[in-house]
Amino acid sequence: DALEPVISKQTLEFHHGKHLAAYVNNLNGLFPGSGFEEASLEEIVCKATGGILNNAGQILNHELYFGQFFDKRSGKAERTAPKADNAPTGKLAEAIVRDFGSFEAFKEAFQKSGATLFGSGWVWLSADKDGKLVITQEVNAANPVQKGLRPLLTFDVWEHAYYLDYQNRRTDH
Repeated sequence: DALEPVISKQTLEFHHGKHLAAYVNNLNGLFPGSGFEEASLEEIVCKATGGILNNAGQILNHELYFGQFFDKRSGKAERTAPKADNAPTGKLAEAIVRDFGSFEAFKEAFQKSGATLFGSGWVWLSADKDGKLVITQEVNAANPVQKGLRPLLTFDVWEHAYYLDYQNRRTDH
């Protein structure tokens, strides 16, 4: 419940405990004889097709999504509640100002990308090989690693991520 009222405990239980678990179970069933048994999720997402790609992509996306809800600065996975205007600091803040003009401009562009993504998918803040920050919309199980980008932040805009709390009001989420 640490993310309430933004994301409810019920949504997290459904999203992580049922939805993500289904992708893990599906991928485990597809692994035998696939040639991907020892590959990392990133390798699978960049090389696989079909059901293996779809399930591995969703697992990778969800690992990054859920992982950003924990405080890694302390060296422990501690739940952290959302804070109003929790702007980044340091090098990330500098890069956001450099590439978007301001933190507010970044937030506006990121939120617009989430609100305007047609269908189901993800919005990402990533860095290219030169460190330039970019926002991308990725459909279904796609991930910026497929484009040679390094994912930094993601927002799940599949309905299962928000429907229990916001129904069809994606923009409010």
